[in-house]
Amino acid sequence: MDLRLPRSRSRRIVAGAAALIVLAGLGTWTATAATGDDGPRVQRSDRTMAMPGARIDTSYFAAEGGGRRPAVLLGHGFGGSKDDNRKQAEQLAKDGYAVLTWSARGFGDSTGKIGLNDPEHEVKDVSRMIDWLAKRPEVQLDKAGDPRVGMSGASYGGAIALLAAGHDGRVDAIAPQITYWNLADALFPNGVFKKLWAGLFFTTASVDLTGSPQPGNGGGKPGCGRFAKDLCAMYERVAVSGKPDDAARKLLEQRSPSAVGDRIDVPALITQGQSDSLFPLGQADAMAKAIKGNGAPVAVDWIPGGHDGGDTELGRIQARTTAWFDRYLKDDKGADTGPAFRVTRTGGVDTADGAARTRGADSDTYPGLEAGDRTVALSGREQSFANPPGASPPAISALPGGGALSQLPSSLGVGLSLDVPGQYARFDSAPLRKQMQITGEPTVRVKVSADAKDAVLFGKLYDVGANGRQQVLPSQLVSPVRVSGADQDGGRTVELKLPAVDHKVAAGHKLRLVLSATDLGYATPNDPATYTVSLADASEKGVHVPTAPEVDTQPAGVPAWVWALPVAGLAIAGGLIFTSRRRASAAPDPELAGVPLQITGLTKRYGKSGDRYAVRDLSFRVEQGQVLGLLGPNGAGKTTTLRMLMGLITPDAGEIRVFGHQITPGAPVLSRTGSFVEGAGFLPHLTGRQNLELYWRATGRPAEDAHLEEALEIAGLGDALARAVRTYSQGMRQRLAIAQAMLGLPDLLILDEPTNGLDPPQIREMREVLIRYAEGGRTVIVSSHLLAEVEQSCTHLVVMDRGQLVQAGPVAEITGNGDGLLVGHDGEPLSEALLEKVRALPGVAAAANGPDGLLLRLDHDATTPARLLPELLELGIQVSSYGTEHRLEDAFLTLIGGDRS
Repeated sequence: MDLRLPRSRSRRIVAGAAALIVLAGLGTWTATAATGDDGPRVQRSDRTMAMPGARIDTSYFAAEGGGRRPAVLLGHGFGGSKDDNRKQAEQLAKDGYAVLTWSARGFGDSTGKIGLNDPEHEVKDVSRMIDWLAKRPEVQLDKAGDPRVGMSGASYGGAIALLAAGHDGRVDAIAPQITYWNLADALFPNGVFKKLWAGLFFTTASVDLTGSPQPGNGGGKPGCGRFAKDLCAMYERVAVSGKPDDAARKLLEQRSPSAVGDRIDVPALITQGQSDSLFPLGQADAMAKAIKGNGAPVAVDWIPGGHDGGDTELGRIQARTTAWFDRYLKDDKGADTGPAFRVTRTGGVDTADGAARTRGADSDTYPGLEAGDRTVALSGREQSFANPPGASPPAISALPGGGALSQLPSSLGVGLSLDVPGQYARFDSAPLRKQMQITGEPTVRVKVSADAKDAVLFGKLYDVGANGRQQVLPSQLVSPVRVSGADQDGGRTVELKLPAVDHKVAAGHKLRLVLSATDLGYATPNDPATYTVSLADASEKGVHVPTAPEVDTQPAGVPAWVWALPVAGLAIAGGLIFTSRRRASAAPDPELAGVPLQITGLTKRYGKSGDRYAVRDLSFRVEQGQVLGLLGPNGAGKTTTLRMLMGLITPDAGEIRVFGHQITPGAPVLSRTGSFVEGAGFLPHLTGRQNLELYWRATGRPAEDAHLEEALEIAGLGDALARAVRTYSQGMRQRLAIAQAMLGLPDLLILDEPTNGLDPPQIREMREVLIRYAEGGRTVIVSSHLLAEVEQSCTHLVVMDRGQLVQAGPVAEITGNGDGLLVGHDGEPLSEALLEKVRALPGVAAAANGPDGLLLRLDHDATTPARLLPELLELGIQVSSYGTEHRLEDAFLTLIGGDRS
């Protein structure tokens, strides 16, 4: 029913009658003061408003004085209440708005049944609240009964803002966040039931805050809780069948903003999350195109987090929302509403303080999900795979809100990107010659046939590292598709829209298309079947990747110290060159000519102290092809050792030999080493390539010996080499420093804390650079505090403490065989009955409750940690962490005596 209120006198009478229902509501006003020194005093008034079939709990915020002002309605997320928006409401009130928050039907202290923003109930509630605002003396009016009003909210609250704008013409501006455009498309994407998310919705609303079944609000039927009967019946029907029907789609579509999309014509600031398997970026794309098509101003903002966790940039988004309302509610034409499109990317850094941060990229126009199409060729034969009986064990992509699980160690092959062998096909590209920024929705055409009428497939586009061992599923997203008629002769050719993401693929990486038969988050056919897939279109076999080239990353400023460091660096280099011409090295040891490094009895005292040592009697040896991790707590002597190794300081005793030559300051054998110790400086106005060329000329060695192109290929800098260094992120600067250390392709590469200041994607890139370099038969020594990275990238370890060697050897020898598994979980220790079920799982040799969770011993011939995780989840164990019982961190702390603070 259209609730858009006409301006005629007769219709205003109807609106007034509706307002009387609200004003006759139960409850009393309770005035409180939101105090603070950062703005005017804010008064809050609480009231229960009577609506047909429900009582709605509200809070009204307004600052003292100031005359009439625009109003803002703030909606809350599903499962929340009006209290979630209190801080934002108080701030908006200080900024000159009258603000009304409320708990939707079935939430907080409000009564009534949850209708998923039913136009006949929840949306009409909003219109009646607007009627009430029109009678407040503080609220600015466009005309009688028509207040100047904006709406904002996240998820459930964002959808009600869109719906109200489509049903009630008095809404003047909206700022919906991480919400849906078409709820049927969100819960039934391409005809596949999103069972885990849907189950969370209905479970959340089936109990009260104590965890008991909610009586009296859900029709009395167990499992319905606070939901309206028609929604409850729809969910039960689809959950049992595992397949959405036309009636279910129609019911959800009627309660979706898309149903009134042609009537939403007000300025809209749309915020959507990149880490969101519930309402992915495609939902925001659809709403942006529809509203802009109606002639209204639209801005789109992609934030890193979403319903699956991550940074929601709350402060920035709320500030931008206020600016949006300043412009379109207060008519402040000087308000900075930001660009038409902005996306937050990892990899940025504030160069003023060296802290790793996210950074925005933006464009004057919203590019959509298809701009800048680039085709990346894929290869792979026709492949057949199975849909297993009962769809178990399932593959894993994302779990609802599974932020902790998404951090599971990749060394276990677990994460949330688990594909079960025999249940998927894969197609790979060649390594990319240049880095590529995916911004939008990749597409691929595939041919599908099956021995069943329907084939349900899940498409994933992986970023595969240069060594082929690490693969990353951007934002843990997957695209489901139901292919009907797959059993007909010749099968079916379909265009699969892969998840919309913003993700950078480094040079040397590959793209990998995986088509899987199962996924833990979705309902799939229980009957066994065989699917056969191949790439379609022989002339254009590949994935079409949107790149949105017009979206530019905002550069960071360059502090003064960046200019000073290169000068100091050149001075040091000149001094080393001068001393190298005057100092002769000791006679080489021919028996050590093939040994990259041997340290014997190395000792260095602090200053002139006779009993305080930085390094004492240190001895170890490094062989060719090793990636050696130098570990130790602060003050262990790691950096001192590396500085003596580079000839920067002289040891008090012992010797260092590199390929048989003794190290002294300026020793000629140092030309076979490359180093990155205590940072590197670059001239910010020069390009990355110009900086490297200048550095090499300063060494006085022939240009042809630099092997510049080979070093750059390993470092994977791509097109960034042509840009001024002042535009680089911290990750790019670090990789440029590594490329500088690699000039001349030294046989021994020495790096001190190369990942300092980097965020997780940059750390992964740095890890792959080191592995690629060592794969050529060269040797790498790296000092790092990040034990997880050392465990994944190093082959051997040297552990130091208080200047002395504690242990040296292969990583596996120091960490142990890892046959134990520690499973952290929510709640009490597992019951004996549940433990018996765990022990009965294939490959579990033993299971017991421990102080930190569930302890398992595995038979690795029968299972792996990756295959076991879905089984534990299906038993109802709320897994919060998952890892080997004996990790490098445990071994390290044991070796140095634990926490010595």
